[in-house]
Amino acid sequence: MQLLSVNVGKEHAIRNGKPSGKTGIYKMSVTTPVEVTHLGLAGDMIMDTENHGGEDQAVYVFGSTDYEWWSGELGRELAPGTFGENLTINDLESAALNIGDRLQVGAVLLEVSSPRIPCVTLAVRMDDPQFVKRFRKAERPGLYCRVIETGFVQAGDAVSLQPYTGEPVVTAIELFCGFYDKDVTEDDFRRWLSAPVAIRNRREYEAQLEALLTV
Repeated sequence: MQLLSVNVGKEHAIRNGKPSGKTGIYKMSVTTPVEVTHLGLAGDMIMDTENHGGEDQAVYVFGSTDYEWWSGELGRELAPGTFGENLTINDLESAALNIGDRLQVGAVLLEVSSPRIPCVTLAVRMDDPQFVKRFRKAERPGLYCRVIETGFVQAGDAVSLQPYTGEPVVTAIELFCGFYDKDVTEDDFRRWLSAPVAIRNRREYEAQLEALLTV
């Protein structure tokens, strides 16, 4: 695999999105090296800090395989950064990865922590009020990652996959589909909580498990 594009977003006004009226989803490809810290890419704006960013969701990754599928689905070519990802990686298919898998991107080591759950901001970005539903149905969520080793990245860097070796193995697509499933069981929640999921997910699963056990 190879890093096709590094994408950074500036503050951008957005209508019919989140209440702040601002977003960082409009990301542009940059050709110079970009520093990746434990909180994400230098210069990248995250406006909705309640739902995005932080050490467990510092970097959002999307793959060329998913882009090729979406280009066919939408009937047009899509530039890197269209989905708001920080890193666009060649030959990566997000649904195939597990929570805890690691991606060595040049000098930077990332760990998959969560699938992306779409919101109204993505629908506005894609100029399609129904896009959240389309994104859900496509099951190509992209991946949020925590940063294990910081450094600089640049388009053209080699990317390698280090599969998660712990137990249990929880796929990113399982968590993505589980977000919409009304019949998640106690065993499901306990499995998910045993994986290195992002802190936002962990809090949600703990709360949902507690609610399930008190019924």
